[in-house]
Amino acid sequence: MVEYIPVLMFAVVCLMLMAGYPVAFSLAGTALIFAMVGTATGHFDMSFLHALPNRLYGTIDNTTLIAVPLFVLMGVMLEKSRLAEDLLDSMALLFGKFKGGLGISVVVVGMLLAASTGIVGATVVAMGLMSLPTMLKRGYHPALATGSICATGTLGQIIPPSIALVLLGDILSSAYQQAQLGMGIFNPKTISIGDLFVGAIVPGLLLVTLYILYLIAISRLKPELAPVAEVDGESSLSAARLLRSLLPPVVLIVAVLGSILSGAATPTEAAGVGAMGATLLALGRRQLTIKRLRDVTQSTTEVTAMVFLILIGAAIFSLIFRGFGGEELMEDLFTRIPGGVVGATLVVMVVIFLLGFILDFIEITFVVVPIVGPILLAMGLDPVWLGIMIAINLQTSFLTPPFGFALFYLRGVAPPSVATRDIYRGVVPFIIIQLLLMLMLAIWPSLATWLPSIVF
Repeated sequence: MVEYIPVLMFAVVCLMLMAGYPVAFSLAGTALIFAMVGTATGHFDMSFLHALPNRLYGTIDNTTLIAVPLFVLMGVMLEKSRLAEDLLDSMALLFGKFKGGLGISVVVVGMLLAASTGIVGATVVAMGLMSLPTMLKRGYHPALATGSICATGTLGQIIPPSIALVLLGDILSSAYQQAQLGMGIFNPKTISIGDLFVGAIVPGLLLVTLYILYLIAISRLKPELAPVAEVDGESSLSAARLLRSLLPPVVLIVAVLGSILSGAATPTEAAGVGAMGATLLALGRRQLTIKRLRDVTQSTTEVTAMVFLILIGAAIFSLIFRGFGGEELMEDLFTRIPGGVVGATLVVMVVIFLLGFILDFIEITFVVVPIVGPILLAMGLDPVWLGIMIAINLQTSFLTPPFGFALFYLRGVAPPSVATRDIYRGVVPFIIIQLLLMLMLAIWPSLATWLPSIVF
């Protein structure tokens, strides 16, 4: 039974998190307690912890992770500058005369907001506060309104520049090198965050297109669920107003992604461009007061501190997990799964999906991916494809009742008149769409791998 200690470690961490303890302390505390008990009973070699200072220094010295606070700053700055609110008003006027037009405008704005903020919770809450009252007022069924808001809010998982893709790219880069070294390849290939960003463009746009097609179809088949919005003469949309609201976020996104695609900047440098661009936009709109700047920096610091504290806890956990032979145990379990690499990948995706109910994407990225990533990559999976599949899988998990994080975020800002069952019912079609996209990626991996091979 000693060889199953790593499994017990993982189960205890999940129980601690479900009990509501902080993630970083749950990871580090559980691992250290197991290490002490293991040392006392002769089942753990404490010399494994000698590698911890080097691991933590590697985190501090990792310039790629500087992109995290910069992208967070960019997203928070845009949220505080009310740019998304103006954009939603303009899009609603532009598409309002079409069937399902208001829903389509929510998807378009959600896509741009996701590409600007890269944080699921922030996008769902922002879209819920801005668009849900308007959709309900214009006669949209609560299920359709809440479902579309939750689904578009989770686009921050897959639409670059996504914080999830930044963290996944860094972890998968290490996992890919580890897998190649394990196979005896001492001049390993590398994968960058830029590869994941480019690989996510086609699946992300495809997902947005499928959302819009669904809204068009449902508005034609059941027009009572998504009535045409009545636009009065005073609310007409001028070209100048549309350009004023649409141009800033589009220019910012093009500047960030364009600098990466053209090779002019690394993702970290592009994050600096995005943060500075968002600040200049807020200044240009005269929305950047001293109080607002203080709120932005405080929010950025809190999110960044949370990410890096979880990263430290995950480093301690993974080190002790390996010290107990967890890596060998997982590799042995994977080789016994019927179906080879397909069976192993399917099991991992199901496990990650279920863990998405109780863990945030940061914990899953830092704890689960380093354990399963090297094994799957050594079995021949493409790292870009694997990263995109994990991102979409987590996005689907965050939408799935009854534990999806996006549902909780929206429930927190939705009016009491909206029943929880409406939110649960509304996301079901979008979950089916995302599962369809994952199936398409499984059948045609080139949807994720083609563009990076052309660009890089």
